[in-house]
Amino acid sequence: MPIRYEIEGEVAVFTVENGAVNPTTPAMHKELHAALTAFLRDTRIRCGILTGAGDRAFCAGDDIRTPRRDATTEQVLADHLWPHSSEGETPHDFSWSRDVLAMERYKPIIGAVNGWCVGMGLIYLLTLTDLRIAASTARFGFPEIAYGMGGAGGSTRLLRMMPHTAAMWMLLTGDPVTAEEAERAFLVNRVVPPERLMDEARAVAAKICRHPPAAVRVEMEASYRAQDLGRAEAIAFTKHLYRLQRLGLAGGGDALDGGFLYRRGNQ
Repeated sequence: MPIRYEIEGEVAVFTVENGAVNPTTPAMHKELHAALTAFLRDTRIRCGILTGAGDRAFCAGDDIRTPRRDATTEQVLADHLWPHSSEGETPHDFSWSRDVLAMERYKPIIGAVNGWCVGMGLIYLLTLTDLRIAASTARFGFPEIAYGMGGAGGSTRLLRMMPHTAAMWMLLTGDPVTAEEAERAFLVNRVVPPERLMDEARAVAAKICRHPPAAVRVEMEASYRAQDLGRAEAIAFTKHLYRLQRLGLAGGGDALDGGFLYRRGNQ
């Protein structure tokens, strides 16, 4: 499977695996959606790692060589308005990426970037990961603007993640940035030698897994939802989540975790 999904104890590893530079195909977006759904439903899994196979690329973006079906203007519009309605078992376009980006996710995922991370690969890194570690050989960019395909800044909300000028440089020039430049712009947390990439990602995942899952769940939801709330609403929402969590901890040593009770003795 081009999206390899493996479970290592309390950690799930998603690996983009498709040739030398790991481009994504329509079927791979659907596979990633299925893997993420399994990851979010399994309460035994506490953290994820998203990486790419090999050392040349994390992901080179959507494969432009993917054959396109002959379609009328009406069919193209229908695919946009009602995605998957006529695809059958095999997707004929890249619309599953929309479903992936729309997923509500309050389980942490660490990005482990090796080599080129561009286009859709970078969009997925920015929207699906919360912490990011880059090999010193990593390169990041949005080259699509040179081909008349803008919009990455909006789909990733990139200006919320890095300084305005750094984000616009990437988006408007189309030039890639190095791992060190990405670290300075707060796009990644750490830069490590390539041979240490996965060990570092697993070490960070293990640190997260040591915390009570309810605390991680509440911290993630409070942080993400509060970005779109006013100050008073953000404070009230966070206090509600915090109080529900504390009540769960006080009720016989159980902690609320996404609708499930998690007994601290199981950590």
